[in-house]
Amino acid sequence: MDYSSYQQVTGVIQEIRRGNSCCAQIITIMTDNEAVNFLVSGDTRIIDNMRLRRGMRAAAFYDANLPAPAIYPPQFRAELIVPLRRDQKVTLKYFDETLTAEDNSLKLNLSPFTNVETLNGQRYLCTPENSQLLVYYTNTTFSMPPQTTPQRIIVLCPFE
Repeated sequence: MDYSSYQQVTGVIQEIRRGNSCCAQIITIMTDNEAVNFLVSGDTRIIDNMRLRRGMRAAAFYDANLPAPAIYPPQFRAELIVPLRRDQKVTLKYFDETLTAEDNSLKLNLSPFTNVETLNGQRYLCTPENSQLLVYYTNTTFSMPPQTTPQRIIVLCPFE
């Protein structure tokens, strides 16, 4: 699956309400400067199957190529939601053979303590380069590109 058109919104979940069916919810994420609504359906992947709650920090990813209603606050269909701890960051990018993001926004330095797994929580048995990666991290260097030692990497394996 191609994740290159996915856009990220990170903030705090302000509200959770019922969507247009019993299997759908609308969550409102408050960023630093605006509220954004997301439709969460049964197809939305939520990392670690964690139950979403008000006050939780989260990153929601949506496909920018899909149509969205021209309303305020903006509303998108959530494809992936990542619950986050305080000061934790996440990015979803393609990383090359040197573990550098294709847009040169981040370089990964793996450690023996970096947890590398698949989307369903299983240990990833290969090296994660040349893959779409969901990367959890906290601090980066001030170099170009910024470098980090990630806490966790989820490899978004293509369907076989």
